[in-house]
Amino acid sequence: MDMRLMLSVWSKIDKNSPVGKEADAKGYYIPGSDWIDFFNPEASQFYWSNFSKRLLKPYEIDAWWQDATEPENDDLEGRRVMNGRYRGELFRNVYPLLVNRTVYEGCRADMPQKRTMILTRCGFPGIQRYGAAMWTGDVGNDWETFRRQIASGLSMAASGMPWWTYDAGGFFRPGDQYTNDDYIQRMIRWIQAGTFMPLMRVHGFTSETEPWRYGAEAERIIGNAIKWRYRLLPYIYSLSHKVSSEGYTMMRPLVFDYPDDKNALAVKHDYMLGGNLLILPVTEPSIASRTAYLPAAKGGWYNLYDNSHLDGGREHNINVTMENIPVYVKAGSILPMSHDKQYTGDLKDEPIEIAIYTGNDGEFSLYEDEGDNYNYEKGACSTIDMKWNDKSRTLEIASRKGSYPGMSKNRKFNITINGQPARTIDYNGNKTTLKL
Repeated sequence: MDMRLMLSVWSKIDKNSPVGKEADAKGYYIPGSDWIDFFNPEASQFYWSNFSKRLLKPYEIDAWWQDATEPENDDLEGRRVMNGRYRGELFRNVYPLLVNRTVYEGCRADMPQKRTMILTRCGFPGIQRYGAAMWTGDVGNDWETFRRQIASGLSMAASGMPWWTYDAGGFFRPGDQYTNDDYIQRMIRWIQAGTFMPLMRVHGFTSETEPWRYGAEAERIIGNAIKWRYRLLPYIYSLSHKVSSEGYTMMRPLVFDYPDDKNALAVKHDYMLGGNLLILPVTEPSIASRTAYLPAAKGGWYNLYDNSHLDGGREHNINVTMENIPVYVKAGSILPMSHDKQYTGDLKDEPIEIAIYTGNDGEFSLYEDEGDNYNYEKGACSTIDMKWNDKSRTLEIASRKGSYPGMSKNRKFNITINGQPARTIDYNGNKTTLKL
């Protein structure tokens, strides 16, 4: 059905279960708890061997939701770990790192043909090595919580952990969530901001979170946000490659790209997605406009939706509707975009829009691979470098570098300038220079 399955797995095992009884007999629990002692290599290996033979291999599950990896309720405090050698509170922050390392390294060893994806509720420096994205856990749903979620994500990015998301709409939701207009508005804003984060995700406790449950208007608006996410996949996937290959950070505090701009440093909730998109979340209810600072950038900024232009280096009062949150594209950007689609694998052979925004020179490298394995580590991938010369209005598309199984050797590029169609070309992998 072109769907992927993610399974929620905890680091605790019921002691009355067959696996739990065996773990208990071997002394693999943190004493006085139901949590496996991942500080003990033998306990960690026991956990993985059961994980592998009971879940990974028989079902080939696509992604792992490692929940409660703190562990929950601060259960290491006052307990001994590492076969009783140390107090748990000395190392409790490291626990999720060990859990996720165990799962990642186990998946790589026992099913090396499948790319490992882990979502974990907690992390520790270094966890970015283990195919793990973090989220902020079981939060409420008020506006202040929403604002703090964005600030948390930017702090995570600033600390060197690039993969982050949240429970869009909040985990704990009001009992009348499907008819509460104030909540529905807040949920929509939460989802709209999530469209432009490393991962887009919705989750809620005792909730049926499908967009159509919130009424036809909410369904339409949320559907539009999802379409934008799919349209931006070539851009987002290329940024993801930069994360892996260059230590890049996708969700960026403004000061990352504008380090000499004191006004950018003061911005708390607006951020960059890559170096090209400025995201301006709406974090207040029922507003018709909001003030936003657009950093100084040669050529200014373009509205993503209507291509209207604003100068940088100052604040603007920007109109706000429920349709979208404001998003601006930096002049000189080259954005590769696809069309809205039903699933991520529906990319092969489709035309790609190369959206150019004038006012400055720019460049971008379009990255592609098979999408579901590690062959890219052995060179099975391709990059297409693009450069825009604003003065000569020339787009240079370099020769494709690399290849991978199933690669589309010929691609149709629909080139637009400031939102207007400019040229359609058939790209066959050879260098192409266009005067536009």
